[in-house]
Amino acid sequence: MLRDPTTTDGAIVTDEASLRRRRILLAVPLVIFLALAVLFVVRLFAGDPARIPSALIGRPVPVFSLPPLEGLVRDGQPVPGLTNESLLASGPNEVTVVNIWASWCAPCREEHPLLMSLAQDPRVKVVGINYKDNAENARRFLGALGNPFTAVGVDAAGRASIDWGVYGVPETFIVSRDGRIQHKHIGPLTHEALQTSINAAIDKAAKP
Repeated sequence: MLRDPTTTDGAIVTDEASLRRRRILLAVPLVIFLALAVLFVVRLFAGDPARIPSALIGRPVPVFSLPPLEGLVRDGQPVPGLTNESLLASGPNEVTVVNIWASWCAPCREEHPLLMSLAQDPRVKVVGINYKDNAENARRFLGALGNPFTAVGVDAAGRASIDWGVYGVPETFIVSRDGRIQHKHIGPLTHEALQTSINAAIDKAAKP
């Protein structure tokens, strides 16, 4: 077999080794990226995603003032808007459940019967923050499914919800008698959450 007189076996081996090294160096960033992506997904979905911690837990609710949902009536009276001061307890052992909702939100429709049931709990008052919604659609939503809210504040621009640290609708907060955020539930309420974390948070928030 004829051999290229300008190429030696050592040179060929060196070129192959160099090529392997380049391939390894090119693969390292991809491997690191994939490892980080896997770690992120595992951490994100580990456990109950509704229990993602909030930096606001234990702190006073943010200062806000939201107008009422125009035309919304309950027991023949206009339903008032919502402010941070209105979340303070007006009666013994009164805990406020703040639900962030919208008529265009399918999970909000799914959880609504549970809100109606929660509104029957004598320990709590249920109020709502209507997020980036159309007023007529919001009224129709409550007219069709029932109104568990003693007050509804309209957050048309979504700014108040940002101050609450909202990821997306629906979300539910338990606020203690002194106006501090006791618990945050991300996503639609479930029977299991009501019987465990929500009920425990209400009990804790009701304590003086």
